[in-house]
Amino acid sequence: MHLKWNVEAQPFGWAFFMSVFKIHTFTSMNYEHLINASKLPDVKTTIFTTIGNLARKHDAIDLSQGFPNFEADEKLKSLVSHAIHQGYNQYAPMPGYFGLREIISDKINTLHNKHYNPEKEITVTIGATEAIFTAITAFISKGDEVIVIKPAYDCYEPAILLNGGIPVHVQLNAPDYSIDWEVFQEKITSKTKMVILNTPHNPSGTVLSKWDMEQLQTILKPTNIILLSDEVYEHIIFDDQEHESASRYPELANRSFVCASFGKTFHVTGWKVGYCVAPNELMAEFRKVHQFAVFCVDHPVQRALAIYLQNPSNYLHLNNFYKEKRDFFLNGIKSSKFKYKPSQGTYFQLLDYSAISTEFDEAMGERLIKQNGIASIPISSFNVENRNDHMLRFCFAKKTATLEKAIEILNSL
Repeated sequence: MHLKWNVEAQPFGWAFFMSVFKIHTFTSMNYEHLINASKLPDVKTTIFTTIGNLARKHDAIDLSQGFPNFEADEKLKSLVSHAIHQGYNQYAPMPGYFGLREIISDKINTLHNKHYNPEKEITVTIGATEAIFTAITAFISKGDEVIVIKPAYDCYEPAILLNGGIPVHVQLNAPDYSIDWEVFQEKITSKTKMVILNTPHNPSGTVLSKWDMEQLQTILKPTNIILLSDEVYEHIIFDDQEHESASRYPELANRSFVCASFGKTFHVTGWKVGYCVAPNELMAEFRKVHQFAVFCVDHPVQRALAIYLQNPSNYLHLNNFYKEKRDFFLNGIKSSKFKYKPSQGTYFQLLDYSAISTEFDEAMGERLIKQNGIASIPISSFNVENRNDHMLRFCFAKKTATLEKAIEILNSL
């Protein structure tokens, strides 16, 4: 028997039914209340999206976002294709393909004389951003303080705030952007749970020295503070300097999450594959979050990277590769009105425009896009609120033809 409910036959009628339906369907959800209860009420669209959209709208040369506009090595792409056709298209192990973790362990041991157990102390992540978010989420609770050195990449503080933590700023000063370790130490309190470090540093392009890392090690030694070391530009360092990884310093390595990015290293930022290393006790907590946030990472890409990393020249050549691009860019604008200190690492260069304009960097950046057809990132986006160093960040990880066009525009200002 097929039963059909006749609304008209019900004692309260159609009007009553619809009134109840409307009440429960259209007025029960108070969106204004939900918005007011936002965990990130002050977070707006990231500056990278805003500038990228504006650059596309005005057909500007885009030296804003940190990604290359040239292709990755055909060998690496071929290895990914081969892995796909070999059938590695299902879930990878939660911590990452073991062969990749083994080669990561070997790489770090060779470069920094630190052994990480590939079984328990290395996890492959969806880029360094997921590694950073996961480490913060695993350990930061309501009221915990996290020291953030400004200018800072914009993913750190939202992750802290989402977990109820309190960002504590150490502002660096232009043009040197060096850390005053006395000021840093003054920021440490009984509530300090974590410190976030970034070297080579985005956006300033500075590189921490051995002396800097020793100062940090001495300061943190008597504490239980966790160090989160963002080292995504680990292989892009210039002028015979070395990358002083937290892994090199025993008292730091014992308390550190070290995060890295294959996307930055191999010109494949869209693949979103990175890794994180840490002592077993820290990594065990990290994986509790990782397994339920993402579980695992692109399987064929991991298989390809495990083979590609066996040849160290595939990443050790980057210092010279990007130094040539930095020098080409800076030599091209040496007669311009911009002031600068050559970047020590990363593929970013800060330019001081104070001899051209005194306007706020966001206004200057917008004007350069709309009137001059070139896009950059204003550094106030990374600094404490309303601080203006008259600095714009330009990415030189671009084809020579792109850099030539950019140089012509910058020289005309």
